[in-house]
Amino acid sequence: MKYNLSEILDLIKDRRTIYPEQYSSRKVQKEQVETILNAAIWAPTHGNTQPWRFTVFMDDAKNNLSDFLAETYLKLTPKEKQNDMKLAKMRNRPKLASVVIAICMSRDENEKIKEIEEIEAVACGVQNMYLVSTAFGIGGFWSTPALIYSNEMKEFLHLSEKDSCLGLFYLGYPAIEWPKSHRKPIEYLTTWK
Repeated sequence: MKYNLSEILDLIKDRRTIYPEQYSSRKVQKEQVETILNAAIWAPTHGNTQPWRFTVFMDDAKNNLSDFLAETYLKLTPKEKQNDMKLAKMRNRPKLASVVIAICMSRDENEKIKEIEEIEAVACGVQNMYLVSTAFGIGGFWSTPALIYSNEMKEFLHLSEKDSCLGLFYLGYPAIEWPKSHRKPIEYLTTWK
């Protein structure tokens, strides 16, 4: 066997969503973020279009993101549907995380690959980010509030018309014990022909 399969499976099974409210004040280092992003770019990509793009928010830049998210939530959400808890999350989560990464998809100019396949490639990249974060003992959370898909978000991130933001990836060292989970056995989810 080329790699230790047992360790790889353990890493995959240990991956969890850990929310910014559960992070400690310990800082994630820039070199760790670079390693996480380098793992992302090795995800499968049809036609080798490499559609992933990242904007990293650290230190004071997280305050700018926090302000933008709160203001945009209030702007785009009808007053009768605004929720104080959601607004607080928009405002506070970037400040609670050590790092926030905007996960974006850049459309190939020729559009030779279907958009859904480009989105799938970016999603595979996010899984790689989760796995490397887990290996570091860093908690990750892929957040996709409705405003992520807005033109305001595109403008904030300087994306072109055909590009998309696919979420925010929060990183931080957990202040909690690493969560446990379970999955249904494959017998419940698989049909053999």
